[in-house]
Amino acid sequence: MFASLATRIAAIGAIIILALVSLAGLLADASHQTRESFRQVKHSAAVIETTEEALGDLRDAESGQRGFVLTHNPAYARSFDQRVASAVANIDQVVRLTSDNPLQHTRAREIASLMKQRATILRRPLDLGQRGDFAGALAVIASGKGHDLMDALTVRIQGFLEDEHALQTARGEAADQRLSRSKWTSMAGAAVVALIVLVAFALFIRGIRRPIDAMMAAMTDLGSGQGNARIEGGMGSREFNRMARGYNAMADRLELAIVDQRRSEGKLHLANAELHTNAEALRERGDVIELLGGMAHRMQAARTDDELAQVIRVFVPKVLPELPGVLYAHNNSRNLLIPIAGWGGLDTGDDGFAPDQCWALRRGRSHCLVEPGDDIVCGHVKDGEAYHCEPLLAGGEVIGVLYLHGQIGAEHRFRLTVLTENIASALVNHRLQRSLREQTIRDPLTGLFNRRYMEEALTLEIARSSRSGAPLSLVMCDVDHFKRFNDEFGHDAGDAVLQAVAAEMRSRFRDGDVVCRFGGEEFTIIAPGTTAEALMNRVEMVRQAITEISVRQQGRTLGAISMSFGIATWSDTMARDGSTLIQAADAALYDAKRGGRNMALISRLAA
Repeated sequence: MFASLATRIAAIGAIIILALVSLAGLLADASHQTRESFRQVKHSAAVIETTEEALGDLRDAESGQRGFVLTHNPAYARSFDQRVASAVANIDQVVRLTSDNPLQHTRAREIASLMKQRATILRRPLDLGQRGDFAGALAVIASGKGHDLMDALTVRIQGFLEDEHALQTARGEAADQRLSRSKWTSMAGAAVVALIVLVAFALFIRGIRRPIDAMMAAMTDLGSGQGNARIEGGMGSREFNRMARGYNAMADRLELAIVDQRRSEGKLHLANAELHTNAEALRERGDVIELLGGMAHRMQAARTDDELAQVIRVFVPKVLPELPGVLYAHNNSRNLLIPIAGWGGLDTGDDGFAPDQCWALRRGRSHCLVEPGDDIVCGHVKDGEAYHCEPLLAGGEVIGVLYLHGQIGAEHRFRLTVLTENIASALVNHRLQRSLREQTIRDPLTGLFNRRYMEEALTLEIARSSRSGAPLSLVMCDVDHFKRFNDEFGHDAGDAVLQAVAAEMRSRFRDGDVVCRFGGEEFTIIAPGTTAEALMNRVEMVRQAITEISVRQQGRTLGAISMSFGIATWSDTMARDGSTLIQAADAALYDAKRGGRNMALISRLAA
């Protein structure tokens, strides 16, 4: 039954688990009983505390009644009803708490009945006193009936509390006994489990030591050169017998392998040399790939052309050492290859060149010159020395050109291929990111910044103004009678007016000013570093220029255009999110509208 080592381990494990489960069950039961005992102790404490509170409330009510009757001071009687109600509520709670103890429950109900009778008797003198009959009230108190009832009630409560105290003490002792039993049970159980584990592991170690010693002896002999070393006899378990047979089979094959080893030594030396060469090549390629990976990560994370150029200038000389060069990126709007990064001391220039000046772009493949006269020289190359142009393409579209001054050796072909792929991918990603950002912050109709960008920029400029103390002003403006253009000429005419106004404002305000379309025919200009008074002259120039605009649409003139402007300057008293500043400029715009339109006003709230 226990011929297998796995079966023995499973049996030992089962015994240990059974012992642990038994111990856990005993401890869980002891814990439950102890918890129940402490709950009963807490229950008795609640009964005692609530009973004492009920008796105290009744005595306070009695004291208040007597104080009122004797002193005729109504202040003593004010808390009478509250004390009586509290006493009745507490004794009712005691009746409910003792429902699990028939004897105490009966006594609690009797106490509750006496307490309610006592409360009724206390009420009579109080009522007489409140009606002004203090002599009658004293007569009722002097009769002694209430005093006898209170004595009887006190005696019963004392007996009730003594029994409850005794019950509480007994429950506490029972809880302590259970805790003690749990302690000894856990210690004894742990000792038993530890003994079982020790005995089981002693038997297990004894069962595996002999076969392991035999196997170690045979393996030691085999390692020392005795090729005929084998394991003989039974090993005591099915697993070790299988290991012994496997070892003997291995030793037989090893003898045959030793013979073949000598034949293969020559071939192994040749293979090792080839492997070393390949390993060096792979290591070099691995280093290049790791370097290009770091470069690709940084290029993908670059947000501006300067950041991308900095990555190129740092990493390309590491990938292609001692090869100066320039990276050109294709500018779609100008159809030129513009230099964005140079390294190795080459002058990048500023003008760029047309795509048809590079034979690599014409052919869609690498173009190089090894020696003067070997091949056609690209139009953008100024001398006849050796160079290499590698086109950067994506989906058949020209992305850029990698120009290298010098000759590319065969050992650098792999580096150049992976480098151009990474740079092309980064340029495409950079172009896409720039396009997406422009779409998110620009108004598609006017080309101005949209309201979302305006709110972000205004919050940033307010923070800068707050730190530096420099002034910051805001202009709110809109086209006067804009609805007329839509109603008379159609919405296309209204769009043409908005585009013309936007172009005029973009050309008139400073480069540092942020011109935005706020919504509809409304526009906003953020002007850092200037006050409303200083900004007024520029706004007047813009307003005058707009009145001189003549917009034609579908062969017709749309008529005169004018705008109203409201100007406000931010102060520390305004909200830092810009809402107060916008409201101030908007209020000034509203005043300009009411004042006849086609004018600019400064907010009365301006700093």
